[in-house]
Amino acid sequence: MKEWKPITLRGIKTYSLKERPSKVSIKDFGSIWKPGGGFDDWVKGLPSILAGDDLRKIIARLTEAARTKKIVLVAMGAHVIKVGLSPVLLALMERGIISGIAMNGAGIIHDLEVAMVGATSEDVDSELHQGRFGMAKETGEFLNKAIKEGAEKGRGLGYSVGMSMLDGGFPYNEYSILAGAVRMDIPVTVHVAIGTDIIHVHPAVDGAAIGKASHLDFRIFASLVSQLEGGVYINLGSAVVLPEVFLKAFTLAKNLGFTLRHFTTVDMDFMRQYRPFTNVVKRPTSEGGEGFSLTGHHELMVPLLAAALIENLEGKGVLSH
Repeated sequence: MKEWKPITLRGIKTYSLKERPSKVSIKDFGSIWKPGGGFDDWVKGLPSILAGDDLRKIIARLTEAARTKKIVLVAMGAHVIKVGLSPVLLALMERGIISGIAMNGAGIIHDLEVAMVGATSEDVDSELHQGRFGMAKETGEFLNKAIKEGAEKGRGLGYSVGMSMLDGGFPYNEYSILAGAVRMDIPVTVHVAIGTDIIHVHPAVDGAAIGKASHLDFRIFASLVSQLEGGVYINLGSAVVLPEVFLKAFTLAKNLGFTLRHFTTVDMDFMRQYRPFTNVVKRPTSEGGEGFSLTGHHELMVPLLAAALIENLEGKGVLSH
């Protein structure tokens, strides 16, 4: 057996640690919490490293966009509603911070059920093998009727459902993002993949109406994206559909000659995935914008960001003085 000779360590060249450029310094470290402190103290105390620094930058970009009346678009998956965040988003809409809302098809289902009965999210495991999953009568009938009637009137899907909810006077409409958006005259668009939602298996479904209304919503969404220069786009919990829709709306706006160079994108989800990173954070911002990923549970991260933003806009936040 051949014996291999280990390399010698003699003659290694070293340098002084004091002279070496380092990427992390104690000046960037976080601060220890002091009892009785306020929310602003907590934000100030975050490390100026990685996500701690990113969070402050995102707060600053959102604050600037809100103060200068630039577009702030939120594209959200249905899970955001299911973890109880509708009141947080509605508060930002009421303050004029959010300029537009985009949803996938599941979003209208959970938003409606909350408004109708104050509850949503069935137990799929227990219902699936009985053939009962997604078969709630009121959900399928109301939404398919609202979409069909809206399409016949030349309305988008989001507006059609939101207006029908207001007309229906549901007891918990105050928790509805769709109804709230229509009431506040904020554009709300819904982007449907046929076959992904429970209302597509109901007898009242009209595929042509869904396609017509959702495609109109895509064009409305693309119009909002075309105005994103200086604004902020947040992808909130959509892993596939809305990142793809955003990329198509972005290329449509660019093809029509709109300026889209200096804006901010943020992907927020409890895990990082390919399409949101590529289609939201990376590709659209490559000519001068900046993209961020904030990873964590929606029920923690969204209220945190909203609170910091509101504090800042009220002149009490870390970035306001």
